Amino acid sequence: MATSMVEYLLSRDIQGAELLEVGGGVGAIQVEMLKGGIARAVNVELSTAYEEAASDLARAEGIEDRIIRRLGDFVEQQDQYETADIVLMNRVICCYPWMEKIMTAAVGKTGRYLALAFPRQRWWVKLGMGLGNRYLAIRGCGFRAFVHPEAAVEEVATRSGLLVRHRANNLIWQAIVFERAA
Repeated sequence: MATSMVEYLLSRDIQGAELLEVGGGVGAIQVEMLKGGIARAVNVELSTAYEEAASDLARAEGIEDRIIRRLGDFVEQQDQYETADIVLMNRVICCYPWMEKIMTAAVGKTGRYLALAFPRQRWWVKLGMGLGNRYLAIRGCGFRAFVHPEAAVEEVATRSGLLVRHRANNLIWQAIVFERAA
């Protein structure tokens, strides 16, 4: 689904744009967006596990001076971030129990585009996530995944003046790109 979002965004006039990616991991999407013409990327990541690989990737691509990496909870620290032309959350909403909070924070930082990939609300997806969560609980891990209602995700964005411009899905995931109404 990330490919669908990136291809759509790169087909728009985004030259010189700024990207705010929440939960960007090692930064692969940021690299593609920077190669495609955006000026700068800010990555907000909760886990420190990606930092070394992210630094290595940015250095190997020669773009380390165009990426700013921050550690912390985006929702709790949202006031520390400027509005960005593009806000992107690839497989992030499903990792956060309070969908409305993370969506409201993301919408509040969206200048032009908000791109999301999250699980589809289908019985097989819910079953798989449920089994995965049970396994994690048995292993003593506190992490849980969530299947938030698609309509509720979309409603948070659209009530703030964002319009659906692109939609793609597969068996498990869906991608939606919203654009701020003029």
